[in-house]
Amino acid sequence: MQAVAETQTMPEATDYAAQLYHRVRSAWLRMLERRAPNVARQVLQGAVDWPEADYADHLQAATIWFHLQQIMDENIAVHDARQLERHGSVSDVPDSFAQVLSETDPDARDALHRLVQQGRISVGPTITAHPTEAKRVSVMEIHRRIYRQLVQFESNRWTPQESARMDRQLEMEIDLLWLTGELRMERPSLAAEIDWGLQFYRTSLIKAVPRLFERYREAVQNAFGPECPASACLKFHSWIGGDRDGNPNVTTEVTRMALTQSRAMILEEYASALREIVKHLCLSDKLAALPADHRAALDTIVATRSTDARACTARNPNESFRQATTAILQAIETDAYPHVPAFIADLETVCDALVALDARLLADGLIRPLIWQASVFGFRAHSLDIRQNSDVVTRALQDIWSANGPAPEAFSPDWSARLRAELAAPDMPCVDMTRLGPDASELLALLQLMRDVLSGSDPEAIGPFILSMTRSADDILAVYLLARYAGFGAEKLALKVVPLFETIEDLHAAPRILENVLEVPLAARSLRDTDQQIEIMLGYSDSNKDGGFLCATWTLDRAQRAITRSIGKKGLTPAFFHGRGGSVSRGGAPTERAIAAQPRGTLNGRLRLTEQGEVVTAKYANVGTAATQLEVLASAVLKHSAVPEIEAVDPEAEDVMTTLSSLSQTRYQTLMQRPAFIDYFNEASPVNELTLLKIGSRPARRFGAQSLNDLRAIPWVFAWSQNRHMISSWFGFGGAVEDFCAVRGGAGAPQLSAMFAKVPLFRLIVDEIEKSLVLARMDIAEDYAALVTNRAGAEDVFARIQAEHQRTAQAVRMVTGQELGRRFPNFMARTRRNETALRAAHTAQIALLKDVRAEADHDSRIRLMQTMNCISAGLGWTG
Repeated sequence: MQAVAETQTMPEATDYAAQLYHRVRSAWLRMLERRAPNVARQVLQGAVDWPEADYADHLQAATIWFHLQQIMDENIAVHDARQLERHGSVSDVPDSFAQVLSETDPDARDALHRLVQQGRISVGPTITAHPTEAKRVSVMEIHRRIYRQLVQFESNRWTPQESARMDRQLEMEIDLLWLTGELRMERPSLAAEIDWGLQFYRTSLIKAVPRLFERYREAVQNAFGPECPASACLKFHSWIGGDRDGNPNVTTEVTRMALTQSRAMILEEYASALREIVKHLCLSDKLAALPADHRAALDTIVATRSTDARACTARNPNESFRQATTAILQAIETDAYPHVPAFIADLETVCDALVALDARLLADGLIRPLIWQASVFGFRAHSLDIRQNSDVVTRALQDIWSANGPAPEAFSPDWSARLRAELAAPDMPCVDMTRLGPDASELLALLQLMRDVLSGSDPEAIGPFILSMTRSADDILAVYLLARYAGFGAEKLALKVVPLFETIEDLHAAPRILENVLEVPLAARSLRDTDQQIEIMLGYSDSNKDGGFLCATWTLDRAQRAITRSIGKKGLTPAFFHGRGGSVSRGGAPTERAIAAQPRGTLNGRLRLTEQGEVVTAKYANVGTAATQLEVLASAVLKHSAVPEIEAVDPEAEDVMTTLSSLSQTRYQTLMQRPAFIDYFNEASPVNELTLLKIGSRPARRFGAQSLNDLRAIPWVFAWSQNRHMISSWFGFGGAVEDFCAVRGGAGAPQLSAMFAKVPLFRLIVDEIEKSLVLARMDIAEDYAALVTNRAGAEDVFARIQAEHQRTAQAVRMVTGQELGRRFPNFMARTRRNETALRAAHTAQIALLKDVRAEADHDSRIRLMQTMNCISAGLGWTG
């Protein structure tokens, strides 16, 4: 999961945490005494080594305990925030709307007021199906029930008998975890993956939205007065069922299925909410004199929305509110609303009528939450983004052109000229679908589906076309030309194409690419939205794999500033979409600090980011946590959008960061280019064996590498975390600092210390490197290095990694002036609590890797999968 920020802890919260820990651990131990008495005995004795015969039980026990700790951490964080608010005020809660709006610098207050009044705050969490979630859905459901059980423990009202019953209930759920098992034995289907994503809406997100909006409205009105509007600041996206990059099983029919299922799910949720509203709104017309205009408005709802207006009126005589909400329910149940605004308008009519009766409490308690939910989720739950690789787009266009004669060579001058000529043409030639190959036919069918949805009653059901590995203007223009072939029109296409810049080279080229695209009138008209914004996606994983953590982070920062300046010359502003993962090396960091470190002037009130794999579970599995995480995200965007002008970086800081980035990349690439490096990576990590884990619908494939270009970002990070090298999140920094100080002499160290104090991005980089160094364990890494058959090569690579680890630790101590980890006591406590069990899991994994590579039996492969699951749970992420 994403790194956790250090937070304030109150004394009673600490007592609560200790009591909760004792209660949960006691239940876990009682379960072990019944299911695995040998393991229970060894746990109580503090055993460090696990007997090979008990590997399976120890791994299962440790994995369950790691997850129980994460659930406790989640509960304690929400409990602590409540204590802060209870003993002070809501503005005391870190990263809350109230704190942001009450502590805003006076110079930024007017800008914040404008952003809120104009409704320009928008955050877009995007749930993806990246294969980094190892837990089964059944297991996640048990985890949710355990979380709810822990919430009950917060109350002191229970009798001893009730408390004992709750302890038994907790032990029962932990026992069920043991009997269910963590591992998937079969790869999930796409239908199951789609349902996995929708489950977060059913269980938490839909319920969290009213809590979020209530806190937002209260904070805004306290800050700017009761008349200040507090409109929707949230919109969800999903890639599940729309992301076909690397997954050929995601077809147009799968995308259609995903759209249908999300609509059916949200309509059923609205119907369920309306059934409860109908039960509650039993107001008698004879006791409550409703003004005539409001009564007429309610009667109109009954007449236009009910499936049988006469029966509806007869069933609930003299109950106008019940009649109207019943009619709204019937329209939802029969999917009869023409569009979302009509649904919201009817709910607003009911709300206004209640206010006219001085029943604002009923309006705010029953109807307003549903209005907020409808404004966020519409009739779709989320906008389903479509992602495809630029190579597929190029091949499809080649196929279409080849069907009618010779096609120019891709990206040649003739190719570019034909692209632009056809985009400018008023009419398009007809495409004979029978002469196209499967890739071109599928892509055109997909674009036709997008065209139909975008022109339908709920155009926001479909999101943009995200073009991964965007390398040139022609890549983007090719999508628009294919869209024209699919019937999108000629002047301005409803389709938004979002370029995804992923590699270091492509991030450097991004401003030039966008300038070239904007020179094409049709593309320029189609890309910009009504606010003159263009959405641009930034890739964190591949840029990190290309250049290392420091180089990638600085390149992403510079790219955002360069893009903002470049398109600003045309009166446009960027809306950046951050393709982050859970681990540090894939962009994971404490939410508020990561947003604070973005270049000033690049937020513009709007932010999208991916929520991938186990991060989705960690942040959105439970209502309280989901509401908190969404508030942290939205409040951070609000806070750091207050100063819209892009700020020039201090020239000295720019020079230092650019120099460190270049030096770090050189150190990093020098390691990658060692002759034995690829063999070391494949043999000193379980990268090839990761395919055993059934953690995604994508087809099984080899995750190992034959060359640097063959390295894939997710297994790259996964493997380096499993063997505790963690090089993707720190390697190169120590050498860069050493080289920098060698060149700058005595001025080098003071310069870096000053940078650490005044440059948020550099501080964030150092902080996350420091945490990664703590998690990296060279003693464990050396044991994995012993698996490599080429001993001379292994010793060369490991010696370089170990030396760089020492250099980086020394560099961090020099920059911060403190020993590693001292600034992060909570993080250190969480890390230390799991090290004994993790060390044993690594020992088991190394032994099992030897067995599996020697073609051991099926049981050894199952136990090896357990070690991967266990280590991921202990660290808190897979990749």
